[in-house]
Amino acid sequence: MGNVLDTHRQQQVVALGRLGWSLRRIERETGVRRETASDYLKAAGVPVRRRGRPGEGAAKPAITEAVSTDPPARPWPPPSRAPQASACAPHRDRIVAALALGRNAMAIWQDLVDEVGFTARYASVRRFVRQLRGPTTPEARVVITTAPGEEAQVDYGEGPMVRYPPTGKYRRARLFVLTLGYSRKSVRLLTWQSSAQIWAELHERAFRRLGGAPRVAVPDNLKEGVLTPDVYDPVLNPLYRDVLAHYGVVALPCRVGDPDRKGKVESGVGHAQKTPLQGLRFETLDQAQAYLDRWETHWADTRIHGTTKRQVAAMFAEERPALQPLPVEPFRYYRFGVRTVHLDGCVEVEAAYYSTPPGWIGQRVQVQWTDLHVRVLAPTGLLLREHLRAPRGWHRIADTDRPARTPASTTALLARAQHAGPHLHTVCTYIHDHEGPAGVRRILGVLALAKQHGAAAADDAAKAALDLQVPSYRFLRRYLERRPAAPLTLTQVDPLIRQLTLYRDLIDRQTGDPT
Repeated sequence: MGNVLDTHRQQQVVALGRLGWSLRRIERETGVRRETASDYLKAAGVPVRRRGRPGEGAAKPAITEAVSTDPPARPWPPPSRAPQASACAPHRDRIVAALALGRNAMAIWQDLVDEVGFTARYASVRRFVRQLRGPTTPEARVVITTAPGEEAQVDYGEGPMVRYPPTGKYRRARLFVLTLGYSRKSVRLLTWQSSAQIWAELHERAFRRLGGAPRVAVPDNLKEGVLTPDVYDPVLNPLYRDVLAHYGVVALPCRVGDPDRKGKVESGVGHAQKTPLQGLRFETLDQAQAYLDRWETHWADTRIHGTTKRQVAAMFAEERPALQPLPVEPFRYYRFGVRTVHLDGCVEVEAAYYSTPPGWIGQRVQVQWTDLHVRVLAPTGLLLREHLRAPRGWHRIADTDRPARTPASTTALLARAQHAGPHLHTVCTYIHDHEGPAGVRRILGVLALAKQHGAAAADDAAKAALDLQVPSYRFLRRYLERRPAAPLTLTQVDPLIRQLTLYRDLIDRQTGDPT
């Protein structure tokens, strides 16, 4: 096998091969050479599909790109037709007001149907609006076709104005949109803010609304999903990657500056912004979401799509059986971060410390944690250690992570303790013998106390700790903090200040007291 791929890239290549992608297409989308992809597909028992090989039929790739241009629009309206003949004429003021809010012809027609029982077709409103605005020139666009259940495109957009509870003022919500590539069925969800977990949770909600998951997700390069954009080997957010893997979905982030690759979801975002939400305000986020859901069911799903020329709901009925079934259990979310391994061989997570294998001191590792467990992973994703959560200030150290001999750095700290005082050295030695590498932090704390309060006072505190059989950093700190201050002494600091004996002699002379 020529090149060795990491586990994530291997899974990605095998998954795409099972979708029927050709080697040429896998190389174009992932950057993995065709020879390497072929080796991994053969090893996994997946048939290798090469473009143009005899005997493989004339099956087209799952995704093809073509540029289509709509025919030029005819001059409108015809010179012989008067605007008064339109069924929209009685509602002219309402239409003009809606146009002032930025609503398009489709949104205006839907509003007229819902609010005044408008019976004319959408074409009548479109002609009337075109007459008011004037003709427009259509632009060329990229059309990407996909097989049922194969791909979903996801993106964020600006949502409607909603009253924000903490301030009581209107604020623009965020609009999450997932659009299936085959049927153009969309799921639109509103949220106040975004994070890695919120981004992943929105995907889960969308999958459950659809009743299944696609095989490929095409996101943008936002930080919630992609940490480092790259044409061939993007670095995914670990949480996003694991959530998609839980549902059997492979992420293929689009190229930077290539919006046409996810043009379907871009259209889905713009459709919601321009049609149901434009110019409207809502008092609560739930109210806005309910309005958006009703519009999705009543209008978006029942429309005839402009490209497919078919009803969205009918095409989704064909696509839904091709979606992957959802797992029984939802994904268990975790928090994550990058940590540097301390000199004691531990990493810190919320003021608690967890050991790593020997040889990782000074290196950066990935850490995942929940309320029950902490997992330490190498930069490649290899699991190094898994610990139970510990209370604040505690250590979790595996027996195999304890060093066989004392490191030179620890020996130097014990020598400093010996120089500060014999009792301090005894306490530090006890801490090292009973706590191992985790005790290095506490030895540093003992030396800091000696510097802060003086070596003599710290050594006296250490002697008291040994007498009471509590040789710990915490006892020394509390002992020194609660130690009574040294008594003040009156010293002669200026010649003008008289001695107290002079005042005593003066009082004796004035009172006549011979004593």
